Amino acid sequence: MATVRRATHAGSWYTNNASKLEEEIDGWLRAAGLTKSADVRGVIAPHAGYSYSGRSAAFAFGNIDPTNISRVFLLGPSHHYYTPKCALTRATTYSTPIGDLPVDQEVIEELKATGKFETMDMRVDEAEHSMEMHLPYLAKVFKGYEVKVVPILVGALSSESEAMYGRLLAKYIDDPKNFFSVSSDFCHWGSRFSYTYYDKKHGQIHKSIEALDRMGMEIIETGDPDSFKRYLQEYENTICGRHPISVFLHMLKNSSTKIKIGFLYYEQSSQCKTFRDSSVSYASAAAKLDN
Repeated sequence: MATVRRATHAGSWYTNNASKLEEEIDGWLRAAGLTKSADVRGVIAPHAGYSYSGRSAAFAFGNIDPTNISRVFLLGPSHHYYTPKCALTRATTYSTPIGDLPVDQEVIEELKATGKFETMDMRVDEAEHSMEMHLPYLAKVFKGYEVKVVPILVGALSSESEAMYGRLLAKYIDDPKNFFSVSSDFCHWGSRFSYTYYDKKHGQIHKSIEALDRMGMEIIETGDPDSFKRYLQEYENTICGRHPISVFLHMLKNSSTKIKIGFLYYEQSSQCKTFRDSSVSYASAAAKLDN
């Protein structure tokens, strides 16, 4: 029986007008001016409303050469629903205004059979925006190609669980037909996020935020999940996709394919100058074969 996950954030977080949405995404992809590469096997991209992070996201999705990819694993954090596990979708299709993406039922069943995943309620699935914000870009980039998605909601995992899921999913990296879309924004700064870390040696607050984010980005680029964990413990940077990123780092560590992450773009929603201000940071990266 077909079960469609509706594009619940279309019309608010991004336009639900199909031609306008394609036009916007096209414009951002053109502006990013990236060359598509078959060596790019995954991305880290933001998930805010497109007026905030659409431009940044193009620096991730613009790298994708869709020719030989038949499956995209989506790893997104859970914003509204608490689980100490990863959760799989009940949906058979994920809908977007510019085309629907079928869910790979075979892989979902394979993952279910491990006994390590829970299945999320449709309400939880439709309330979550972290994976949905990647879907229109994927629908656009894979237009005219047969591709299926494997959405995985990543809960509030312990370090042990991050490592366990990383080991479990690592084998999928070794199949070049698989692609990985990891969803995360970076620092959420300001009293409304209960996070106001400031190192004044960097000058203005927004410069301190950037230095903090770039430190995290450089650690992610090393591919070492333990260093990333230590960084998060020390600075408590409010990177909302820290669990999906950590799982992905463990996957790379445990796969026999050598892949290196490189960040290509960084920006902030606004430049904080006083403690009354707030901002969210967006960063985009490509995970590329390290030949």
